[in-house]
Amino acid sequence: MGMSKQRSSSSSYNNVFTLFLTFHVVFLTFACFCLASVAGKHVYRSKQQGSCNMYDGSWVYDELYPLYDSSSCPFIRGEFNCKKYGRPNLRYLNYRWQPSHCDLPRFDGKKFLEQMKGKKILFVGDSLSADHCESLLCLLHASVPNSNVIPSVNDPVTTVVFKDYDVSVSVFHSLFLVDVEDEKIGRVLNLDSLKNGDYWKKHDVLIFNTWHWWYRSGASQPWDYIEDDKKVMKDMDRMVAFRKALTTWANWIDSDVNTETTKVFFQGISPSHYNGTDWNEPGVTNCAKETEPISGSSYPGGLPEAAIVLKQVLSKMTKPVHLLDITTLSQLRKDGHPSSYNKYKGMDCTHWCIAGVTDTWNQLLHASLILD
Repeated sequence: MGMSKQRSSSSSYNNVFTLFLTFHVVFLTFACFCLASVAGKHVYRSKQQGSCNMYDGSWVYDELYPLYDSSSCPFIRGEFNCKKYGRPNLRYLNYRWQPSHCDLPRFDGKKFLEQMKGKKILFVGDSLSADHCESLLCLLHASVPNSNVIPSVNDPVTTVVFKDYDVSVSVFHSLFLVDVEDEKIGRVLNLDSLKNGDYWKKHDVLIFNTWHWWYRSGASQPWDYIEDDKKVMKDMDRMVAFRKALTTWANWIDSDVNTETTKVFFQGISPSHYNGTDWNEPGVTNCAKETEPISGSSYPGGLPEAAIVLKQVLSKMTKPVHLLDITTLSQLRKDGHPSSYNKYKGMDCTHWCIAGVTDTWNQLLHASLILD
């Protein structure tokens, strides 16, 4: 009798436990399904185990893009403001970068400002850094349009402070990262000298860039001589010079920058589109008639040598530097340049329309900051 009651009690307990467990399995399954549905649109998630390469993917048409209306952004200079200067085909605005094995978070400017509260962000480089920086300012402004914003210019630095969040976003104009110095013989590009580092390293997030000016010659070349290892010469192999300058910068990061408190990024090599052979359109000499991205995830012309050199230099560094590896994804966007739709009406297949491709660069920047 006692045993029978015990078995009956044990059986009842097991039945209750089974019902309880079943309920929780169903509930958790439903909850995970709902969270996965949200995650697919708003947060970073991997579609497979292991890390995800956010830079491997393709461009997909998405009517929810662009992320803002460029006409409402007060920070775009005339070179990048394609819509203002009459670009007729606006389909370039409706493309979203889709990584192959994960979803890139949709940019949330308010969240970005809250995450960066009290911090200073500095872009260092040429006009492509300005392109990148102004895109970020537009993304942030669109999220908090009524925020108290204070702009200032103190050459070579332009700064915008989002006062309500105590976040500053600045761009420091530097064509080569290393120094160009005025000497008696003229302007000398010194591959071993980097004198602005003390100012740069005071910031919490650094995004560096250089490449666009390394092959300039004639009147547009902003130096007269090159100095390398205390030897001054009229010229040298430009790719060798580029590597040496990057190495000087890398050595400075390794020796002088505290990467525990300062996050360091390098904006990958941004491509131009003046040679149609690179995208299987021989005879095309600019981007004037380009209205669609290249489909797929690979660029027929391959990586430029500068991108390979950059990766080689970064691979030898001892401090962590995140490469914003935007080269290939930007190569696919032959449609994303201002062409003649800019303030100066010249053919520009080097810079990028804002809104446009540089917004994706900033989505990748934000995703990298979240993951870190």
